[in-house]
Amino acid sequence: MALDRKRKRERRVVVTGLGPVTSIGIGVEPFWNGLLSGKNGFGPISRFDASAYDTRIAAEITNFDPLQFIDRKSIQRMDLFTQFAMAAAELAVRDAEINFEQFDRDRIGVIFGSGIGGMGTYFKQTQTVFELKRPDRISPFFVPMIISDIAAGYISIRYQVKGPNYATTSACATSAHAIGNGMMLIERGDADVMIVGGSEASITEMGVGGFTAMKAMSTRNDDPQHASRPFDKERDGFVIGEGGSVLIIEELRHALNRGAKIYCELSGIGFTGDAFHITQPAPNGEGAVRSMKRCIENAGLEPTDIDYINAHGTSTPFNDKTETQAMKQVFGDYAYQLLVSSTKSMTGHLLGAAGAMEAIATVLAVKNDVVPPTINYEFPDPDCDLNYVPNQMQKKIVNAALSNAFGFGGHNATLCFEKYREQ
Repeated sequence: MALDRKRKRERRVVVTGLGPVTSIGIGVEPFWNGLLSGKNGFGPISRFDASAYDTRIAAEITNFDPLQFIDRKSIQRMDLFTQFAMAAAELAVRDAEINFEQFDRDRIGVIFGSGIGGMGTYFKQTQTVFELKRPDRISPFFVPMIISDIAAGYISIRYQVKGPNYATTSACATSAHAIGNGMMLIERGDADVMIVGGSEASITEMGVGGFTAMKAMSTRNDDPQHASRPFDKERDGFVIGEGGSVLIIEELRHALNRGAKIYCELSGIGFTGDAFHITQPAPNGEGAVRSMKRCIENAGLEPTDIDYINAHGTSTPFNDKTETQAMKQVFGDYAYQLLVSSTKSMTGHLLGAAGAMEAIATVLAVKNDVVPPTINYEFPDPDCDLNYVPNQMQKKIVNAALSNAFGFGGHNATLCFEKYREQ
């Protein structure tokens, strides 16, 4: 361990609340139990008639009732991605057992992202204009329903928190960037508590159609339960998911003073850009390599201190091979001792919400010393030869773990979570 070289921070950041809204579970316990049991969240698309599409499967949340979190009138003014955001925030706030009235609300902020925003609303409103020829029927709430920063705004309004407030958008790295930005704001003293995360609701005609046109999605329509198979030789693309996830991150002394439960410490971030291609990762994962290295250095650790990586692991032929190459470059021979898993094998790819959902999975792995599996791993790929925790969870002491998120446009974000220890 290289913890003796760990740099001392004046303001350490810890995780005190979690709020996952996913196809395999809503809330911490259902989500975590779903991950550990290898629950599969996939099925035929039901949100629209997908019969004409090459891909007709997705990870839809079929048991989401927004009325449990939002009043009926507000629901009508929110796109589904905002409804997911509000539900995730409420679950995280409840989990953190924090009463904002007891603290300076100017020092509590929100950074909440979405890769695309209100795509479903945009599609329906354009139908009104171009098919019905009724521009006079455009909803006065059209703009605030589609803009990707509106979820952050709604969350701040609900809890009357008036600290830093904005959205991040960096494709599939969006919500990992939100978490990292929140950490930086706490470290520099701009806030004591940050509500951070992301949500996405892109299982729509245009969302599925767009990714299908790119040949990025699995076409295993007759076998959706086995369609998402990260690192498996027979992987053929990702399966789109939906949902939202929120973390409450907090300055350590603030958390201790209020007697908060502490899941773990958020100890490092690494942000890089590929500067290479709009969709393809840089050769050999060069950008991902620098992202992981910077994260480990920022945490004050050595590569051999990392026990587990929650991989980006999309189940696309190119991504999984490239991410594996990147991990080998960062960790050398030690890469073969790491536990690596892709929880997208169970939840699907939540796009902008993926980073936060997978951060929650990583936090729980650190907290509980259990690593969730990569399900549907059946046929080893010579290009992907690490320990991907195939099909069954593994118990292991997890002192430190990374969560990777990489997005179209060459956006890379890596987060490091460690067991909380007094220093």
